[in-house]
Amino acid sequence: MPGRRTFYVETLGCPKNQVDSDKLIGTLLADGMSPADDASAADLVVVNTCAFIEEARQESIDVVLALADRKAAGARLVVTGCMAERYGDELASALPEADAVAGFGVPVTLGRKPTEASLPSFDLLNLPRPASSVPWAYVKVAEGCDKACGFCAIPSFRGPQRSRTRAQILTEVDELVAGGAREVVLVAQDLASYGRDQGTGTKDLVPLVEAVAARIDRTRLLYLYPSDLTDALIDAVVATGVPYFDLSLQHVSATLLRRMRRWGDGDRFLRRIEDIRARAPEVAFRSNFIVGYPGETEDDHDQLLAFVAEAQLDWCGFFAYSREEGTYATQLDGEVDRSLMHDRLAELRELQDRVTAARRDDLVGEVVDVLIDAPGVARSHREAPEIDGIISVPDHLAVGSIVTVRITGAEGPDSYAEPMVAARAAT
Repeated sequence: MPGRRTFYVETLGCPKNQVDSDKLIGTLLADGMSPADDASAADLVVVNTCAFIEEARQESIDVVLALADRKAAGARLVVTGCMAERYGDELASALPEADAVAGFGVPVTLGRKPTEASLPSFDLLNLPRPASSVPWAYVKVAEGCDKACGFCAIPSFRGPQRSRTRAQILTEVDELVAGGAREVVLVAQDLASYGRDQGTGTKDLVPLVEAVAARIDRTRLLYLYPSDLTDALIDAVVATGVPYFDLSLQHVSATLLRRMRRWGDGDRFLRRIEDIRARAPEVAFRSNFIVGYPGETEDDHDQLLAFVAEAQLDWCGFFAYSREEGTYATQLDGEVDRSLMHDRLAELRELQDRVTAARRDDLVGEVVDVLIDAPGVARSHREAPEIDGIISVPDHLAVGSIVTVRITGAEGPDSYAEPMVAARAAT
C-alpha cells in the first residue's frame, strides 16, 4: 500500500526475547504497519536487546550503533528489551543515537526506567502475534522469576514470576496450529514453576503440557530447574513424543552450587539422568554450565569435567561467569583469573564436542521422524530449533511436513538422512 509506514525489528538474546519480538510485530501489524526487509527501508527500527551477561550487552550496543548508521534519514530508532528495562536512564544517556529507550509494557519515553509499580501484569504475553514463518514457534508461558540465583540479575528487571492462564496459552497454541505450526516450544525464566507465582498457587506445568500436546504434533520444553523435575513432569514430557530435557544445572560441585544459591550436586543429577534414560532410552539432554564463578577451585572444575564425561549429554553450553551488578555473587571472594577461566572453558568445550560428535555417530542407521524446518533442513526430537545441530535431508521434502528418515551419516553436531516413506500432513 503506497505510503504505508514500515518497521524493522532486530532480536538479540534468548528464545524468550523472540516471543516478545513476535508479539511486538503482531502489534505493529495490527496498527497498520508493514515489515521492511532491511533497516535502511524502515520508518521505525526496533532493537530488542539482551542484558544477561556482559558479552550480550556489548553485542546489543554494537547492533544499536550499526543500525543507527544504516537507518534512513528521519526514521526512528527504538531500543527495548532487557537492556532498556535494566538500564533505562543510563542507556538513554549513553546512546543518543536512539530516539527512545523503553522496556516492554511501559510507555515509550526517552530515558525513563520502569519502576516495580509500573511493571505490567503480563507485559506482551497476551497480545496477538503473526503466524510463524517456520513450522515451529516459541510460546512464553510466564514472565519474570521468583528464584534468587547468585549470578542472575533477571528478577531485578523482569520482576517476579507472572504466569499466564492455561486458556490464554492454549488459545495462542491453537492460533499457531491454524497458521501451520507443527511444533511448540514452551519457554519461561523458570518453566517448571509455571502457575506457582510468588510462592503461592499450584505448579501447573504437567496439565499444561498435556493440553498443549493434545493440540499439536510436537511439544518441547526449555529451561527446567532440576529440583522441580518430578516423576509426573518426566512422564508428561516423555508422553508428548518429544523426550527432550533441557536441564538448568549450572555446575555439579555441591559447594559451588550452594555459593550459587542453587540446588543439587553431580551425583543427584546423574541419578536423575539415568532414571530418565531407563524410562525413555531415546531421550536427549541439554544443559548449560557457568565456568569461573567466584570460589571455583581446580577440584570443582575437575568434578565438572568428570560429570560431562560420565553424563554423556547430547548438547551442552559453557559460559564464562559474568559479574552482574546487584547480584549476590558480587559479594563473594575467590575471583577466578580470566585467563584460567578461559582455559577451563576451552577444556570443557573440547570434551563436550567429542561427546556430542560420538553421540551423533551412534545414531547412524537409526530411523526417526523429522520435521522439515526449511528446504534441506530437518530436526528430530533430539534437536531444539536454533540451538542444537540439524539433520540435512533432500531439498524436495516439503517444509512443515513430518517425514520418517534413516540417519545415513554424521559430522560433528549435524547429521544426514534419507526419507523412508512419504511425508505426513498435519493432523
